Parts: sequence; C-alpha cells; structure tokens
Amino acid sequence: MSTAIVYIDHSEVRAGQLEALRLAIDELVAFVRANEPQLIAYNFYLSEDGRQMSVVAVHPDAASLALHMRVAGPLFGRFQPLIRLTRIEAYGELGAELRAQLQKKAELLGAAEVRVLPHHAGFARFGAG
Repeated sequence: MSTAIVYIDHSEVRAGQLEALRLAIDELVAFVRANEPQLIAYNFYLSEDGRQMSVVAVHPDAASLALHMRVAGPLFGRFQPLIRLTRIEAYGELGAELRAQLQKKAELLGAAEVRVLPHHAGFARFGAG
C-alpha cells in the first residue's frame, strides 16, 4: 500500500540574501505548480526575523517525491548562495535511490542531516470535506 510522503527541510538564510531568496522561492513555486500537478502541498515558511526557512511538501507517494527531485532538482543549485540547508526530514517509505537523491541535495545546499522515518500506522483524509 502506498502512503503519502511528508517532506520537511530546514535552512538558515544567508546574511543579506532574504530578498533574493523570496524571489527564488516564488520562481520555484510557480515552476513546481506548473510542472508537478500530483503534489498535494508545497509550502515555504520564513521566520519573522528572516533568518530561517522551512519547506513542507506533501506527496501522494514516493514516486511523486522522485518526480519532484527529477523535475525541480536541477533548480536547487540556485539556492546555494542564498541558504544553508541544515536538516531534511522525510516521513514515509523511500527506496535507496530516493534516499541517495535527498543526500545529494543535502550535500549541495549545506551538508544537512537527512532523516527518513518509515510509516508505521495511521491514516490521512486529504480532500475530505
């Protein structure tokens, strides 16, 4: 049974890069919205002081996250001068290849820790009214 994948990452915003980061985020979100219709949610959050950023994505399954890494992955390098990625968390069942892709992203953007927690139990009601 496939389960949703929740992806969360945390970054420090590099000094003086907040406005450039905001623009890069807006461009990436527009690109992903247009090219990845399967994504359930894709959201960026900035701390009030502009020093921290978190990304929260909800994928219907691991194939969706793999597609995201293929389609949007080439754009992640644009963020290298803007942030230092500190942690990636993925919740759900990921294969070895997808884990390796997340590790490459972590190394590209800041040598972040990558944590994957497989699904144990529970349910989701996405789209339930």
